[in-house]
Amino acid sequence: MSDARPKEPPEENRDRAERVLRAKYLDYCSSQIAGHLVLLSPDEIYVLAREEHRAGGRDSEPSYEQMVRLATEGVAQRLTLPTFEQWSEEYAQDPARYDEQLLGLWESELEEAPDPEADPDPN
Repeated sequence: MSDARPKEPPEENRDRAERVLRAKYLDYCSSQIAGHLVLLSPDEIYVLAREEHRAGGRDSEPSYEQMVRLATEGVAQRLTLPTFEQWSEEYAQDPARYDEQLLGLWESELEEAPDPEADPDPN
């Protein structure tokens, strides 16, 4: 009895590889943004969030949740993150360069989606 997974058809294998690669790209971008956010003081986060809030045409005080979202968006806009195409080319050339920077969020793409036609109770 073999524990090996049944082989996926080539097209499904390519689709899965593409999903994993895109998930790794988003993980990389998230780690870059998070790395910059944690370096900011609370005052810097507040100023950044206020700038983003006002740039959106609002004069009111942003809520805490809005400040976090706005600061995150502000950091993302200020960073020079590669496009997916640029990143995937560089990743293909040297995966180790990026793998150490990943947070591990991409691993959820490795989980198999349940088969909607499978019987949940085989008994």
